[in-house]
Amino acid sequence: MRISLFKRSAPDPDHIAVRHGAETFQITVRRRAAARRFTLRVSNATGEAVLTLPERGDFAAARRFAEAQSGWLAARLKRVPDRTPFDVGALVPLRGIPHRIVHWSKTRGVPEATLDAAGAPILAVTGETPHVPRRVMDFLRREATRDLTEAVARHTKSLGIPARSISIRDTRSRWGSCSAQGRLNFSWRLILAPPYVLDYLAAHEVAHLKEMNHSERFWRLTRRLCPRTDEAEAWLKRHGSALHRFG
Repeated sequence: MRISLFKRSAPDPDHIAVRHGAETFQITVRRRAAARRFTLRVSNATGEAVLTLPERGDFAAARRFAEAQSGWLAARLKRVPDRTPFDVGALVPLRGIPHRIVHWSKTRGVPEATLDAAGAPILAVTGETPHVPRRVMDFLRREATRDLTEAVARHTKSLGIPARSISIRDTRSRWGSCSAQGRLNFSWRLILAPPYVLDYLAAHEVAHLKEMNHSERFWRLTRRLCPRTDEAEAWLKRHGSALHRFG
């Protein structure tokens, strides 16, 4: 019987704890076949710290590596934006404009983006107070679905190639995707960004229906569909990660 020389005696823990001064940080542990060295990263979207090891990397050495980076980890986590839950009084951007969440009444109804008596933008939410966060989330997903469906329809008409389907998700690593079968997926969080950013992402994924790559032909097509492509890309680089702190 052949025995692997690299077989681990016990599985790695899912998390390890690293201390820095009086603080203790939880770090997610992941092995990746493609990894060539130890890496420690912090997601600006979620604040999750992830320690990545090569498939055959020594776990004890990886732990020591993480512990040696505790000072960097503490400083990096302090720069992660605070999360903004969908609670009454919170400011949430809708199509790039900050709206304050207001509990309008206990009578059930459809949430509405409107103005208060002073003319300030608000999200007026009805129903019982504990249900406000869920109702805000449902409202934003519906608005995202509507705007993205309209944008995709406009761009596919211009392109002359239909999309197979459109789905709205809460993706972390990308704002949108296009499968080989022509299925388009988008993050609902695009409804938080200015409309031209959402329109760009719709054009970007629609362009993949014809060019399943990021060649010069692809970018020429994307810019033809959405002339504000470069402006939208710059906005996402500056502000995109902040959209993940809402909800």
